[in-house]
Amino acid sequence: MLRKFLNLTIIFLICISFSCNEFQKVLKSEDIKSKYDLAETYYENQDFRRASRLFEQIKPKYRGKPQGERITFFYANCLLNTKNYVLAAFEFESFAKAYPLSEKVEDANYFSAYSYYKQSPVFSLDQNETNNAVEKLQEFINKYPNSERMSSANDLVQELRIKLEYKAFEIAKQYNTIRDYKSAIIVLDDFISDYPGTPYREDALFYLFDSSYELAINSVDSKMLERLNDAKKLYNELIEVYPESKYIGKSNKLNESIDSKISTFANN
Repeated sequence: MLRKFLNLTIIFLICISFSCNEFQKVLKSEDIKSKYDLAETYYENQDFRRASRLFEQIKPKYRGKPQGERITFFYANCLLNTKNYVLAAFEFESFAKAYPLSEKVEDANYFSAYSYYKQSPVFSLDQNETNNAVEKLQEFINKYPNSERMSSANDLVQELRIKLEYKAFEIAKQYNTIRDYKSAIIVLDDFISDYPGTPYREDALFYLFDSSYELAINSVDSKMLERLNDAKKLYNELIEVYPESKYIGKSNKLNESIDSKISTFANN
């Protein structure tokens, strides 16, 4: 059993060595046809890394020739499958411009947009790439309303928009965290207006209420009553919309404090 395993291992290593030698030999050769044939073999076997290197070499040689369309698309797809998303997006866009009548042009437009989607960073980083991805995906959706990829494209857009919403919410929430309550009220209110269907609406309403409360109780007497009443309105809105809010306990305590201070003003 051990001897059989060792024999299989030796055979495997020999095959790997032969494959590497063949690849290096063809890569360094001037034989374009050999490079084309080997690139297609690697592509069919999903060895996209080796295929991409060969396609990259021969792509300029086939520009304007019948094989050029096939090579350009395969090269772009190799880049996508090796996670070179920046260059993949560029190559798919170039393909769509160079071959607008190709049967693959719809795929190229989708994969280009998908490559932009894959460049979207985590929410804590700058979201320029995310905005670009949403724009590219929306362009695909508008251009191919009957595409079989419509559902997938819409799902990707929704995912990115949720990320953008969360980024906007975190920025707004940060003003509350650093106790800049005036700014927090403005930015949180804008967030709720800009994203009426956001899944973070409950959180935003609570932090808006909390910021209004903190601003009120830290105000001078001449402004305190008005601001307490403003905070009271936000409490009522939060409880009306989310009667079983996860913030119900803290909100009720803040509201009791508001009622107490308003009562004090009334008695005086």
